[in-house]
Amino acid sequence: MGSTELIANLFRISQTEEKLKKDKIHNCDKATSTHYEVGAKVRKAIEDIGGTMPEDLPTPEKSIKQIEKEQLKELKDKKTKLMLDE
Repeated sequence: MGSTELIANLFRISQTEEKLKKDKIHNCDKATSTHYEVGAKVRKAIEDIGGTMPEDLPTPEKSIKQIEKEQLKELKDKKTKLMLDE
């Protein structure tokens, strides 16, 4: 997920949270419909200003899982090297 998609998601989440509080929504079904309503409006805003829709954004070359695996291996390698150097 790139910054554009992340920001759109955070905006949708924050606006949904505000609407739930403002309208005092506590019912699960109403909260779910509010979530979809706000999401649809965020998508419409992106479309209206000529932005790239989330599904059309480029996908990263590596998944989070791949990056995590590489970083863990790198950390383990560094730790092993440090232990051997001592």
